[in-house]
Amino acid sequence: MEIPLNYFMTLSAILFCIGIAIVIVKRHTIVILMGIELMLNAVNINLVAFGRHDQGLQGQSMTLFVLVVAAAEAVVALAIVLMAYKYFHSVNMDDFSELKG
Repeated sequence: MEIPLNYFMTLSAILFCIGIAIVIVKRHTIVILMGIELMLNAVNINLVAFGRHDQGLQGQSMTLFVLVVAAAEAVVALAIVLMAYKYFHSVNMDDFSELKG
């Protein structure tokens, strides 16, 4: 019994939309980073599903690349958040208005 491709596509679209909604609505920096990670995981679901459907390794290799980039992005973003917290004593995006030119 094989799961159809459109189930993976639907799940991925739902997760991506939830991630976009989190990024647009929320103001807490950590929650915004979690929304971005959710969107990247939705892309990974798509890549693995298409790679499984196509019987090639392109989808799986792109998924590994996306996971590595996401891990590096999370490390850099958390370092920026920690430095911003050290300077502003807050992680709320509205408090970072002094960063504007």
